[in-house]
Amino acid sequence: MNLYSIETGNFKLDGGAMFGVVPKTMWQKINPPDENNLCTWAMRCLLIEHEGRLVLVDNGIGNKQDPKFFGHYYLHGDDTLDKSLAAHGFHRSDITDVLLTHLHFDHCGGSIERQGDKLVPAFANATYWSNEKHWQWAVQPNDREKASFLKENILPIQESGQLRFVNAPEAPADGRLATVPLLEGVSLRFVNGHTEKMMLPQIEYKGRTIVFMADLLPSAGHIPIAYVMAYDTRPLTSLQEKKSFLQEAAAGNYILFFEHDHQRQCCELVETEKGIRMGRELRISDL
Repeated sequence: MNLYSIETGNFKLDGGAMFGVVPKTMWQKINPPDENNLCTWAMRCLLIEHEGRLVLVDNGIGNKQDPKFFGHYYLHGDDTLDKSLAAHGFHRSDITDVLLTHLHFDHCGGSIERQGDKLVPAFANATYWSNEKHWQWAVQPNDREKASFLKENILPIQESGQLRFVNAPEAPADGRLATVPLLEGVSLRFVNGHTEKMMLPQIEYKGRTIVFMADLLPSAGHIPIAYVMAYDTRPLTSLQEKKSFLQEAAAGNYILFFEHDHQRQCCELVETEKGIRMGRELRISDL
């Protein structure tokens, strides 16, 4: 197995929205905002090369929206999905599987591209993976998330015939994160605080356990329990999921892979007097 970090560029979101009820005087020390209170965030994906498959976890915001849409998010940086794939010797036509942690636009926008007046899968040879409960949540969106679930990112996947669902288990009664196997060495953890049935890939790699954190922990700055995004649909559920996961991850010496932390790709955890916090910073290429 080989793992590759795939950088697709940066964007900006309101710092208050990203850190919820935590005061700005505290969160700005972690991720300083600009004059408009906007912070920079990465859109980092993960490529898993294993058993003849190339599995891409999420794919960024894409490039098919109009300038007005992109103007809200201040895209910046030199990285693109294609450039990052090419740096590792791959092309999007090589991707066999696209695993979508959830269907918010900054995680799945690269799934679909425009070809003339048509919307078609950007990964022509790939199977796209979601789960039925999250899919239904996305195609019949609640008012809170409606702006994040864009039909042009979602419906063409199903129309193409390339969509498949994994089985999403119910949350265990003990509060632990439900898990199902995907392929040898890779399983999926399910969480419900940010959105319904978000999937977190957990990978056994070179003797370590690596978890792709998606929006359960979008950055290392979100490790403290109270640092929950205002975007989360069920913040108290997020608190419980974070607490349960962090206890397990600290005890197991897991490596956390961050999708949105533009400063840190991965970290370990340490126990401190204030609770579990970020430990050693590292990169996938360090392993």
